[in-house]
Amino acid sequence: MKSIKFITLFLLTGFLSVAQQKISVEEIYTGVFRAKAMDELQSLKKTNQYTVLNSDRATKSQQIDLFDFATLQKVATLIDTKNIPALVDGIDSFNFSKDEKQILIANNTNPIFRHSFTADYYLYNIATKEITKLLDQVQEPTFSPDGTKIGYAKANDLFVLDLITKKTTQITADGKKNSIINGITDWVYEEEFAFVRAFDWSADSKKLAFIRFDESEVPEFSMNIYKKDLYPTVETFKYPKAGEKNAVVSLFVYDITSSASKAINLGNYSDFYIARMKWTNDANVLSAQVLNRHQDNLDLIFIDGTTGIAKVVMNEKDAAYVDVTDNLTFLKDNSYIWTSEKDGYNHIYLYDKSGKLKNQVTKGNWEVTSYYGFDEKAKTIYFQSTENGSTIRDVYKISLDGKNKVKLSQQVGTNAATFSPNFDYLINTYSSATTPPIYSLNNSKDGKQIKGIVDNTSLFEKLKKYNLPTKEFFELTTDKGNKLNAWIIKPKDFDASKKYPVFMYQYSGPGSQQVANHWLDTNDMWFMMLSQQGYITVCVDGRGTGFKGAAFKKMTQKELGKYEVEDQIDAAKVIGNYSYVDKTRIGIFGWSYGGFMASNCILKGADVFKMAIAVAPVTNWRFYDSIYTERYMQTPQENASGYDTNSPINFADKLKGNFLLIHGTADDNVHFQNSMQFIEALVQANKQFDWAIYPDKNHGIYGGKTRIQLFNKMTNFIKEKL
Repeated sequence: MKSIKFITLFLLTGFLSVAQQKISVEEIYTGVFRAKAMDELQSLKKTNQYTVLNSDRATKSQQIDLFDFATLQKVATLIDTKNIPALVDGIDSFNFSKDEKQILIANNTNPIFRHSFTADYYLYNIATKEITKLLDQVQEPTFSPDGTKIGYAKANDLFVLDLITKKTTQITADGKKNSIINGITDWVYEEEFAFVRAFDWSADSKKLAFIRFDESEVPEFSMNIYKKDLYPTVETFKYPKAGEKNAVVSLFVYDITSSASKAINLGNYSDFYIARMKWTNDANVLSAQVLNRHQDNLDLIFIDGTTGIAKVVMNEKDAAYVDVTDNLTFLKDNSYIWTSEKDGYNHIYLYDKSGKLKNQVTKGNWEVTSYYGFDEKAKTIYFQSTENGSTIRDVYKISLDGKNKVKLSQQVGTNAATFSPNFDYLINTYSSATTPPIYSLNNSKDGKQIKGIVDNTSLFEKLKKYNLPTKEFFELTTDKGNKLNAWIIKPKDFDASKKYPVFMYQYSGPGSQQVANHWLDTNDMWFMMLSQQGYITVCVDGRGTGFKGAAFKKMTQKELGKYEVEDQIDAAKVIGNYSYVDKTRIGIFGWSYGGFMASNCILKGADVFKMAIAVAPVTNWRFYDSIYTERYMQTPQENASGYDTNSPINFADKLKGNFLLIHGTADDNVHFQNSMQFIEALVQANKQFDWAIYPDKNHGIYGGKTRIQLFNKMTNFIKEKL
């Protein structure tokens, strides 16, 4: 198998002196440029092995294959759907019991919101090869640690199924749509705290902790669902907008033996969030992370599972907000690993079980971007960071005392890792702007590659005929002196003596990043297509984006859309002065937060931008959800000017250029209301503009040929207006 170095060289040189085959939107959105991957890669815990979900197109079947970390040899096929009639529709996801003798398999999945879904579940016994239909259309079934029970949610209530007796126990009985939810998060928690399962098993399988959401006082939002029916239906759900009432949350511990639930008094809190909840390694100690509504004060609380007594063991404050992560890791003695931005950059800290800081493990003007795990035997932490540049990622290991740091990744770009259970090996996933994903087996001693696994050679061959230009990374300095990460894609036949139109792309949301050295996504392939039609595409990460330290990220606090818009306008002015750019032909595009930005730029930068495309934009932060918006803006009651001075709706009369506004009518995230009110403001300002509405499409605007039609529409708009 070819080495990474050879493949990268091949890719770069292989594009030279080759006539360009034209890229089409249809190719981009039918998967022609999709890279191969290791789907559902899971590292086991009991054996030095990993599993991958493979597919066989010839037989239209899927296999859960088991591999040995040391040799990469396939040990067994645990499941082949062609031999299991019950799984004829395939495997959507799967999870092992803690002893790894049973597998819970999901299929017939039905999405609810971004992360949530219901599905049918089957239990597969690896030893006997028996499969049993277990549950119909439930949420988040989870094995108890001893593998004898499964907790799950259905219709807003929580249940426990005993796998030995086959008896189901209903833990809660007050669940009701748009009123009470037990063990599953509400819409805003799911979207902004990024978790759905709000219940957890104790280490001894004797207790189940869960969060209860009382959303009865939360205002409702309704959307028409059109389909092809004579009369539309109405979907109504609870959605707390900025400054409105949130769900009232409470924490309970259910005792399996006594079949009784105990309400936990967390302390003297009001209007708070339980942002995370998990049992520690001590079977009687539950942890909870409680945030105030402003999200600038976080308490880590330990709760006695028997008495219910709660104690704050650690407090973290921030002048702006405290980020919530999944990095909290308990060691055998219940000391714990934590990540924090308290010194200005995201780093790893070690605390003892009482919450006393033992030491800061990582330090420097760079960010820890992923925490991979802790090897108890070697007292070593594994992580990913930006130590070698904010646009790239490397994998490291470091001793718990903060010494003996070793870089385990070899190539410049984006590296990510999946470690073997004993931490002897890692599967490194590497890509860059010129190299599609490459999976390799590396040793964790020094990170050297042992053997390649997946290298996407076929994609290299396919791309040769398209003769793609290179995405060039650079640092752009505005006239105000702000240094911003950027990339540029020029036409392959670029001629510096010519003048080119420029199409700017950005997202710009707090902590986000678009300027990163990784393989091309579908947007990038569209920009490559535009380069074939004579356009230069530029992306600039302005102030407020991530991975350059807390001060850079949090400077937009209370004024979303002020400095970010200023930076895009200033960047466009710098780019407009490049000798090869036609400064009268600069456009800008963005989706979601990026749509908010594109809308503001065409209004506040009316003399700079000739055109803009805004997809699913927030047009007034008063319309967006409480957790996200208030994290950065506080409430409208507290910060009215922050909301209004950067709302595109309030500047509709400034429109000069060509504007295309796009939204889906079933967007549960950024409501269609945002665009409807913006449209009315533009109409009353007597402004001409274009708009496209996608019936029953959510925030992603996809399904069937939707993306093809959408991106062809945007391409045509660019060609006509820029």
